[in-house]
Amino acid sequence: MATYTADVSWTLKNGEDFLKGRFSRGHEVSFDGGIVVPASASPHVVGKWAVEAAVDPEEMLVAALSNCHMLSFLHVARLASFTVAAYRDHAEGTMEEIAPGKQAITKVVLHPHIEWTGAAPDDQKLDHMHHEAHDMCYIANSVKTEVIVAKARAQS
Repeated sequence: MATYTADVSWTLKNGEDFLKGRFSRGHEVSFDGGIVVPASASPHVVGKWAVEAAVDPEEMLVAALSNCHMLSFLHVARLASFTVAAYRDHAEGTMEEIAPGKQAITKVVLHPHIEWTGAAPDDQKLDHMHHEAHDMCYIANSVKTEVIVAKARAQS
């Protein structure tokens, strides 16, 4: 068993009116490796009270799914004796209402672009490798969100 931590820190600033909802949602998320990430609620959720330059929880979820899939895929590719030279993904999450007044990220679509050194898997093998990576991804196994890997074709 492993334990993972994140520290979240927010402070009301002078002049803000908490009870009227007129306060910045900007805060920090700190991780055990020492990195501190500026964070905020999404501008889609709280408008002007968000910090647009900061990462929001919805973006962090989409990034975590993409990141976990990539790391799992690299492992699968290595075990299949394929050498990945570069892996890039443009992940897109969709938020929608799932019940009156209740929203969720219901779908995340991954758009991986993979460059290979040497032989590349054919399309069928590549699809199978993405399926394996999805099955072993801890984050995908932890959420109800539908995760789709868009059809990427093998390239050398």
